[in-house]
Amino acid sequence: MTPAAPTAASLGLLSCHICGLVSRAPAERGAQCPRCGAHLHLRRPGSVQRTWALLVASAILFVPANLLPIMTTTSFLGTQSDTIMSGVIFLWTSGSWPLAVIVFVASIMVPLLKILALGYLLVTVQRHSAWRPDERTRLYRVIELVGRWSMLDVFVVTLLVALVRFSSLAIMEPRGGALAFAGVVILTMFAAMSFDPRLIWDPVEKRDG
Repeated sequence: MTPAAPTAASLGLLSCHICGLVSRAPAERGAQCPRCGAHLHLRRPGSVQRTWALLVASAILFVPANLLPIMTTTSFLGTQSDTIMSGVIFLWTSGSWPLAVIVFVASIMVPLLKILALGYLLVTVQRHSAWRPDERTRLYRVIELVGRWSMLDVFVVTLLVALVRFSSLAIMEPRGGALAFAGVVILTMFAAMSFDPRLIWDPVEKRDG
């Protein structure tokens, strides 16, 4: 059996979360990074609590983001209000099924899966689970990678606004659903940033120790 690799904490090393400099852990608390001056911590203080707060807020906003209209279109034919799902249905029935799939995945499935995945990581961390840390770390990397492209969701909604009602005489106005959707995107990005993935490996170190 391959012996477990030593961790930075066991070697007395700290990594700065700002500049990435690895330095020796000082004896006193409240020490600062010798390069950028940021406060050094073995783990991000309040990471789990902060991530839960952001995640719950994003889950709450996810409901109005999909139920409330994201736009209202006014033309000589009348006034039409559209949600994200009604836009997906319109694109599908009008023959633009590839765009409908993109809008559905980017605007509904991706935010929902990010919320569920982060919730799963938080629950396993709070339960001090040592089950499959490699897979959970990869899951977090996927969430972080998707987070870099989260503004694509907003772009897709903007594209949807332009395509669902493409009359040159139409007047389009954003509605509450668009604001709620933007809130979901921003909050899930911050939630992924505030989560400390090193917490996944702490139970493994205790078990092997």
